[in-house]
Amino acid sequence: MSTDPRTQWRETVPDDEAARFTRYADDLRALQKGFAKGEPLGRALHLKGHVGCEAVLTVRPDLPEELKVSLFATQGPQRAMVRFSNAMGRRQKDGAPDVRGFALKVYDVPGRKLIEGLEHCTTQDFLFITTPTFSIGSPDDFVTFLKAEAKGQALLLPRLFMAFGVGRTLGLLKRLLGTPQPRSLATVPYYTAAPVRFGPFAAKLQLVPVRPVEPAEKPIGVDGYRDELIARLQQGDVVFSLRAQLYVDDTRTPIEDASVLWTDEASPPIELATLTLPRVDLATPEGRELCARVEAMSFDPWHAVEEFRPLGAVMRARKYAYGASVIARGASPEP
Repeated sequence: MSTDPRTQWRETVPDDEAARFTRYADDLRALQKGFAKGEPLGRALHLKGHVGCEAVLTVRPDLPEELKVSLFATQGPQRAMVRFSNAMGRRQKDGAPDVRGFALKVYDVPGRKLIEGLEHCTTQDFLFITTPTFSIGSPDDFVTFLKAEAKGQALLLPRLFMAFGVGRTLGLLKRLLGTPQPRSLATVPYYTAAPVRFGPFAAKLQLVPVRPVEPAEKPIGVDGYRDELIARLQQGDVVFSLRAQLYVDDTRTPIEDASVLWTDEASPPIELATLTLPRVDLATPEGRELCARVEAMSFDPWHAVEEFRPLGAVMRARKYAYGASVIARGASPEP
């Protein structure tokens, strides 16, 4: 048995969790239907995609042996797809406050996958957002917030006061409204925010832009982020460094509370690989077809090998929520 404290992480699963998360998945499916307003169902969350494109993952050649886990034991370029998105379950102007998402699907990853029916697929998903933690750290509170928000902005504050109390509500809104709104989705870091297994370890992953060049203006118009990404990729590659923070202990790097920041001081990030989005013209018919193909895909943190199994309450809740959403909207099969 390993004596390395980084391998001593544990999950704590309440007895009633499966029943609660099943109810929450039903709630999200109802919200998904409500947001669609009679149109074909879209994603329950991260509904608005900006662009989808191909990418190349290149594992660092001098990666420490202990981190050569699954796809990170592979040398040479690995094909991938990425999708940029807004986090909300409704479409809104890009200038509106929101968290932004980055979904990554890596091809040719051997090993049995965790989702029933997809065990023999050869893709592996990782999901990132622009905040290093979840502003709402528990699935129970997250679903409560979504249900209150879905009923409209006019009475949102009173509903939140009733659900969380005045103090918690004000703190929550401060965190949500304080989320930085980037000028470009190619120049900001992204985080898994909740941990995943990493072989014998537990880790949070992050994507950090390499030599980012900020645009002169904030996104303009309804689809400013899409337009900026298309223009940027027409000019050249977009490159990110993929890094991992490893679990240290339950206090500084907790598994179950996704609202706690794993600081760089407690767990210095380790570079794993480079993710390159090659230069491409997504404004051409071929480029638009590529975006549409990525938009039809599903991206699920549980579409993973056991070595990268999602960890913690938020991730376990996503197992129920994402599966229900994918089935409801009829996402395309895994490539």
